[in-house]
Amino acid sequence: MTFRALVVDKTGESEVSAAVQTLTEDQLPAGNVTVAVEYTTVNYKDGLCMRAGGGLVRNYPHVPGIDFAGTVESSADPRYQPGDKVVLTGWRVGETHWGGYSQKARVDADWLVPLPDGLTTRQAMAIGTAGFAAILAIVALEDHGLKPDQGEVLVTGAAGGVGSIATAILANTGYQVAAVTGRPQAAEYLKSLGASRIVAREEIDTVSRKPLESETWAGCVDAVGGEMLARVIGQLKYGASVAAVGLAGGAALPTSVIPFLLRGVNLLGIDSVMQPYQQRVRAWQRIASDLPLDKLDAMIQQANLAVVPSLGEQILAGQVKGRIVVDVNA
Repeated sequence: MTFRALVVDKTGESEVSAAVQTLTEDQLPAGNVTVAVEYTTVNYKDGLCMRAGGGLVRNYPHVPGIDFAGTVESSADPRYQPGDKVVLTGWRVGETHWGGYSQKARVDADWLVPLPDGLTTRQAMAIGTAGFAAILAIVALEDHGLKPDQGEVLVTGAAGGVGSIATAILANTGYQVAAVTGRPQAAEYLKSLGASRIVAREEIDTVSRKPLESETWAGCVDAVGGEMLARVIGQLKYGASVAAVGLAGGAALPTSVIPFLLRGVNLLGIDSVMQPYQQRVRAWQRIASDLPLDKLDAMIQQANLAVVPSLGEQILAGQVKGRIVVDVNA
């Protein structure tokens, strides 16, 4: 049986190419479940995996795609039967193991979760790793005491994938959301997701000389990192938390310990890659119950495999709004 996949290969010492190729099933990597992929998406990591020097792919040729959703075709694991709908995010699939930019994928059963009731495979990929990380961040904030009546919750990088879904879920569950964006044209989009206030990126993307500023935010979902995260830490209310889910603005954190010592704030690290199975199921169930699907549909751009490399460059440049859903069979 042949199938189509987007294959990244080396073309020189420091150059790579990405093109749709026809492969055979015996070329798939080892695994005990084979999935007929229906949809995948485009994340920041996917952009890195398609770029020379991205630092994630070690062996070529390679099929990227860190997320996918589809139907089990064959399984040597009793937890999954042919015909079951499944979702995969994380576990370094698409980085060290061939991923979802393909009509077929072969993976370890431990990496899969059942598709939640009420979601289609297309909707699951509109959510993807971005939405999974967003709900993990929200759950972590709530586990550390965040409640809707405590004030505004800041979402940085709000027009991106993580930020869009975090904004929609927070607003739908009763929180006041202040959405940070550097794209003025995204303001109406963010308000349509439920944001009650738009914060211009330039208001918050430089480090203050003061280690503490006015107590402003009851919590924060941060997809940016860098100087913006440092600034947010100094603006958190007493005992509040920020959940760090990304580093689009840089990996350095130029801050001090003063906010932690004098305001008792918390910096919560969110890892979406190696989350254990039960935490994954909990997160997906929460998404299915709390994400308004009409808002999700408004975030979606649909694409096919052939245009994924150009979309990868766009997402690395911060030019993608909302979520891209890739129909691998289109």
